[in-house]
Amino acid sequence: MLNTLSGRFLALTTIFVMLAEVLIFVPSVARYRVDYLTDRLERAQIASLALLADDMLTSDLERELLENAEVYNVVLRRDEVRQLVLSSPIPEPISATFDMRDSGAVVLIHDALKRLFTPGSQVIRVIGAPVRDAGLLIEVTMETGPLRDSMIDFGLRILILSAVISAFTALLLFGAVRVVLVRPIEGVVGYMQRYAAAPEDARGIIQPRAAVRELREAEEALQKMQIEMTQALRQKERLAQLGAAVAKVSHDLRNILTSAQLFVDRIEGSEDPLVRRLAPKLVGSIRRAVSLCESTLAFGRAEEPAPTLTMVGLADVVEDVMASEMLATEGCHVDFANDVPPALRVRGDPEQLFRVLLNLVRNAHQAISATKQPGEVRITAREDDLAWSIEVSDTGPGLPPKARDNLFTPFQGGARKGGSGLGLAIAAELVRGHGGTLKLVSTGQDGTVFAVTLPRGDGTL
Repeated sequence: MLNTLSGRFLALTTIFVMLAEVLIFVPSVARYRVDYLTDRLERAQIASLALLADDMLTSDLERELLENAEVYNVVLRRDEVRQLVLSSPIPEPISATFDMRDSGAVVLIHDALKRLFTPGSQVIRVIGAPVRDAGLLIEVTMETGPLRDSMIDFGLRILILSAVISAFTALLLFGAVRVVLVRPIEGVVGYMQRYAAAPEDARGIIQPRAAVRELREAEEALQKMQIEMTQALRQKERLAQLGAAVAKVSHDLRNILTSAQLFVDRIEGSEDPLVRRLAPKLVGSIRRAVSLCESTLAFGRAEEPAPTLTMVGLADVVEDVMASEMLATEGCHVDFANDVPPALRVRGDPEQLFRVLLNLVRNAHQAISATKQPGEVRITAREDDLAWSIEVSDTGPGLPPKARDNLFTPFQGGARKGGSGLGLAIAAELVRGHGGTLKLVSTGQDGTVFAVTLPRGDGTL
């Protein structure tokens, strides 16, 4: 019950109303004490007037008047003369005197609380002004036991009434909160659950109806989010279907182009000068088309598996990358430099790191080869307390503006003619799988530098 909004509101309402009643209770008890003492003064004044009217009252009648007034003695001051009008034996000395004529609220509250929490009975003197100006003052002595009992009885009745009022008020507010807040919130939650179960069903999109401004704003925001998400899901589904279609087309096209490549290989042996001149261009075009189909198929397959993280000798991985690239590009005037410290070990998947670095090295090598000038591809690495940093730099002509603007965007970030733009996108995805980043540090006429950053994290061995 208390873990719900309405249940907590019910409990808080009861507590706050009880606190308010306690604040009311203190002055109420003080007021009750004043009224009680004033009533005893009035009774004593009436009894004294009876005696003044007939001086021959018997002692029994005098005692009865004092008992009805619940006092021991009555002193009345009239015409500057202080007169003991009624008297009876006092069981004990007077412990305190209270003047009701000029006491402030703070004093009255203090005296009331002191009397309420002082057990036992004492004899006190109470002074007040006679009603209807029937003298200068009236003074009585009385016991505090009946006063305290009466105050306790009054306080209990006030507390019981406060509890009833608190419970009734809390129930009313509980019902109001249920109607005004809780039910609309439950409706919003229901819409969210229905939408999560079937986002393609338009009936799950909320229709704002709340009268409360804040709730209506929340409903409108949820409606906007659901509409945008539904559109995004539909677009994603269409793109997935389009991707599947492209993959099928690429697969069939690759087979066709492979067959065409075989025929072109035979054409290259022709003695016809025109054929011999055009055949290499045709071979290059078909080769680029096949490469594009294969890259598209690779990118359209399932996501890359999660990397198997182990401690890897980075220098060995870099050596394998450069050896593979040199075998594939014999006869080019490109030097490869491995400046990775032999003892440096990084945390990563060796196969995926090989693919990332091979992609960067191959891009750098192709950029230099396109200039038909000598150049160099260099890999360096360093480490600190937070991460390992690997840099792949080249002395090529730098990246063109279009490639820089769409560097890691599939099919758009290609830096060379005929490139698919998938290599860097796949490399960045593999690095993210390691929790790291792949970024372009610099590019220009002096060359290009890419940096791979791998976090050390808690898995450092």
